[in-house]
Amino acid sequence: MSALLDDHLLRDILADDLSRSLSTLLRRHEPATTNLYLHRLCKSVVSARGGALTGAWLPERRRELGRRLSSLPREIQVVPMRTLAFRMAEIADAHRVSTLGAEAVAAAQSLGGPLCVWEGDDGPHIRSAAVAVGVAYRTLAR
Repeated sequence: MSALLDDHLLRDILADDLSRSLSTLLRRHEPATTNLYLHRLCKSVVSARGGALTGAWLPERRRELGRRLSSLPREIQVVPMRTLAFRMAEIADAHRVSTLGAEAVAAAQSLGGPLCVWEGDDGPHIRSAAVAVGVAYRTLAR
């Protein structure tokens, strides 16, 4: 079974900086993410104007992460947007979530696994939408 990971947790996997909670999760679940979480991480690596993702990182560390993002390991699934688009629209219509949030909830629902986010990025709207549609929602510490 796959677990849907946000951009912070994806970054930690690619930077080989796994917390105990993320390591435990990955022993039981295959990693997956969304197109928009992947895009947001790429954007952070390219622009790095502060922020929690890579803003405090040294340029060489960001470049290395960029190389990993450019050749994303095959074991990290990116759920195709085309399979999620209609469900995303339904979720966004029924719940107060952004497109990014709707994609995350729809992707986790499609995978049948939990939606996992870094505890510092825990959003009440995504959490409530996930719970409403029966998706397990987990926060992970660093």
